[in-house]
Amino acid sequence: MRIISSPHHCITASLHQLGDYGQAIPLNRVSLMQPFPRQEGLTQGHLLLINLEESIMQSRNSIRLRSVTLVAGLSILASVATANSERDPFIPRVINSSTIPANGDLNPYGVAFVPKGFPVGGAIKTGDVLVSNFNSSTNLQGTGTTIVQFTPRGSLAPPGMAVTFFSSHLPGLSTALGVLRGGFVLVGSVPTTDGTSATVGQGAIQVIDRHGTLIQTWTDPVFLDGPWDLTVDDQGTEAHVFVSNVLSGTISRLDLSISSNGVTLLHKTMVASGYKHVTDPVALVLGPTGLAFDSASDTLYVASTADNAIYKVPLASHRSAPAILGDIVFMNQRLRGPLGLRFAPNRHLLTANSDAVNGDPLHPSGIVEFTKTGRFVREYNVDASQGGAFGIDTVMGEHREFNYAAIDDVTNNLSVYRLPVEED
Repeated sequence: MRIISSPHHCITASLHQLGDYGQAIPLNRVSLMQPFPRQEGLTQGHLLLINLEESIMQSRNSIRLRSVTLVAGLSILASVATANSERDPFIPRVINSSTIPANGDLNPYGVAFVPKGFPVGGAIKTGDVLVSNFNSSTNLQGTGTTIVQFTPRGSLAPPGMAVTFFSSHLPGLSTALGVLRGGFVLVGSVPTTDGTSATVGQGAIQVIDRHGTLIQTWTDPVFLDGPWDLTVDDQGTEAHVFVSNVLSGTISRLDLSISSNGVTLLHKTMVASGYKHVTDPVALVLGPTGLAFDSASDTLYVASTADNAIYKVPLASHRSAPAILGDIVFMNQRLRGPLGLRFAPNRHLLTANSDAVNGDPLHPSGIVEFTKTGRFVREYNVDASQGGAFGIDTVMGEHREFNYAAIDDVTNNLSVYRLPVEED
């Protein structure tokens, strides 16, 4: 520091010098109003200069310390970021496995995760994935009899080696596949005798325990008229099961009581009707299919294949009389005969295009994502040819290792994914 004879000049020089370091001198450190105590040989100006010099040195040291600390902190953060980036994978977590069991059943339709809280000690457990087969080894529609099981952390199944969980005496196991966390599996059937719509039958819903043993069969010409798909509002000891009836264009609600000993069907109610339903030489039948229930708003979403639209039905768990179709949620050129329908973990809706309506070879076998307000989000295809997309399922509200499953019934393949969840 340059010494200037005048104390005032010393203060000015000191302040300019200190300003080079970008640090202001606190007023409580140097007070020009307060007299300095007299010391031998020193004037008040000299003392003020000494005090300023000490302040500058302390400020320099503080700035140097802060700089060293900042550099060290940034170095640590950079090291952590590098370590995290080295651990983060690039490829997605996805597993593909065949759905063809030893008896050769083909054309997988329904898919369902075994939910959290499912009782232990059976043939299946939480996190397993079940798939229902619609065709037999002859590839005739409505003749398949098996539900296969897949454990994502277990062994993959080559064709012909998928593990059979249940063998049905009723053929034509449909997309109507669901698992109750009380320890039971529900599966619907829409049978034929020759693979054509000329012999399509009414079908039924079968109740299976966790060991793969049939315990009940439910039939009803009104409320279970071609059970094509279902969704479960599971409360543990009770549940609402919504069923789409492809042969009558209706939606039923089955109210259940559940205990460790079995499932009791308490009530059957029609909650919606009026959906277009027709036979088809390729797809066998077209009608209401996928269902997704929003318990927060008590709203049931319906994928109506022949109408090529997604509808919503209000008060679904309390309704005593059927709504006529409900309100349209999503209807545009991106739908191509929607089948399976599920909520994604981000609360968007996912539907699988059958390609039976509005088909486009440039957009085959699509899974379409859209919001509850009908805004299109994204789509992708599960197969390069048409007719591959059918059943889908998701895991909601749980941080599970895998949370999305999709069928490709062209290749008879199941894909199970762990996808990141981003709230809309």
